[in-house]
Amino acid sequence: MMLPKNLTDIPFENAEFCVVDVETTGMSPSSCRIIEVGMVRIRKLKIVETYQSFVNPGMEIPYFITGLTGISNSDVYEAPYFDEIANQVKEFIGDSILIGHNLQFDVSFLRRAFEDCGGSEKLANPLLCTLKLARKMYPGLSSKSLSSVVKHLKVRNKNVHRALSDATATAKVLLKMIKELKTKEDFKTAAEIIDFQSSPFTEPDYRLTKKKLAEDVAKLPDLPGVYFFRNSKGVVIYVGKAKSLKARVKSHLASTAPSKSRKIVSQAERLGFTTTNSELTALIAESELIKIYNPVHNVLLKKFGNNFFVKVLRQEEYPRVEMARKFDFDGNDYFGPYTNKESVKNMLKLIERAFQLRECKDKEFNKHKGCYLTQIYRCIGPCMEDFNGPEYEKELDKVYEFLSGKNQYALDRLIVKMKDYSEKQRFEEASQMRDLINLILSQIHKTSILSEPVNSTKVLIEVRTTGKKDFVLLLSGRIFIKDYIVDDRDYFEEALDDYFENTVSYSAEADRSDLDKIKIALSWLIRNRNNVRVFYLKDFMSKQELFKHIQSGLTGKIKRPTKGCQLKDLC
Repeated sequence: MMLPKNLTDIPFENAEFCVVDVETTGMSPSSCRIIEVGMVRIRKLKIVETYQSFVNPGMEIPYFITGLTGISNSDVYEAPYFDEIANQVKEFIGDSILIGHNLQFDVSFLRRAFEDCGGSEKLANPLLCTLKLARKMYPGLSSKSLSSVVKHLKVRNKNVHRALSDATATAKVLLKMIKELKTKEDFKTAAEIIDFQSSPFTEPDYRLTKKKLAEDVAKLPDLPGVYFFRNSKGVVIYVGKAKSLKARVKSHLASTAPSKSRKIVSQAERLGFTTTNSELTALIAESELIKIYNPVHNVLLKKFGNNFFVKVLRQEEYPRVEMARKFDFDGNDYFGPYTNKESVKNMLKLIERAFQLRECKDKEFNKHKGCYLTQIYRCIGPCMEDFNGPEYEKELDKVYEFLSGKNQYALDRLIVKMKDYSEKQRFEEASQMRDLINLILSQIHKTSILSEPVNSTKVLIEVRTTGKKDFVLLLSGRIFIKDYIVDDRDYFEEALDDYFENTVSYSAEADRSDLDKIKIALSWLIRNRNNVRVFYLKDFMSKQELFKHIQSGLTGKIKRPTKGCQLKDLC
């Protein structure tokens, strides 16, 4: 892939990055040599390929370098010299954007190595240094070393001071930095981040020539909330949300702020804000306010992160289950969200092996002929003309119980199958059943947020991230937030009263606004589950009992008349 001279044309998703790290015999490329090369290729913002090789430096490795890296003379004794791998390194780098932490160090050694083996490679690739980015993005970090940045961003580096491990860690750091700059600074292209790393670094300048705007900024608290810039006519031109209003708004005013922020501030005359009890409420409110004001500098939020659900196709006469990446108010039931795709695949595998729902699509089903799965008792056979319909509904009820956290029925079935296979000396199948049993016992359900279908759940969620509490009510596809700043009255209490009194005094029909708010909420909850407690309304007789339980400080886990964990471990 040849990069055009104008990098502005390359969105992050289309750019190719090569992260490089070298271990050497010392600090100077004029007198020291490379002993290991590690490289990582990134395409479409995903790690797709790696390269690693020891290099014979043609000289002794100093003792302190062995102590630092663990690479000894014996490790490189039979390794290739750099000229033997030069073409491989050159081809791997290609025309990509070259990345490294303190990249100049790595590039200087690579350039010298190419020169020493008679190569003409000048490494004219665009350069992006994560050390420079860290200095701009995380000025509060006492150290900007790779180990410090890795710790700050919660990236795992399995083998510190080894080329491929450090390169992999740097690649993961870069991906997190890009995600952060896309979200906070609205960066879209490779050019923007390359320019950002080399722009002069100065302390943020919060001095404003507009007196009223400066007074508004001075009032900002260090709390979550939403803020909105207004122009001279009082029109809202930008709405934003923040974990810290003070820090986020001041980032718009910094001398290093991106061009979009500078444009917003230049047009703004006043600043308004409203605090919230958590970032979650701020996120939902931001989405609502953007729809209300349609500010010129905002883009409507359309993406809510990657979530995964177990979808029960209730629209079909005999429902089956499948994986879904999003949910909708389409008449189907959605369990989740789950933390990753693998969790959903495992849940579907368990359902297929422990229960007897149909797995075929309508084309096969409408042939009304029993397939192989009916012969091995993996499907109850609803396609057969003489099938007894209520039997399928009973089987589906068992699946719902399993998805809600009740494991015993599925365990019993799998144990029976395992024993049967063992007695018939079908040990491979018995081993598969054992693995599925262990998967259930590993409490796979805890990877989910809710134990009821999202579209019909009746649950109160307590969020606590700033010392204050937010209460979010999910009620049959509708969402209500206590003291919600966008609503003109508190529908939260009204909706809660209606549930326990079995009345309806509000519009009970969920709409697109509720769908968007629930998607935002679930996307946030799955990333912040340790700051959340969940309470299912069916477990309480009244609103008073519910809040008494909450105020007692107990977790969402309470005793029920039935076995099995109904509440997900969000506490």
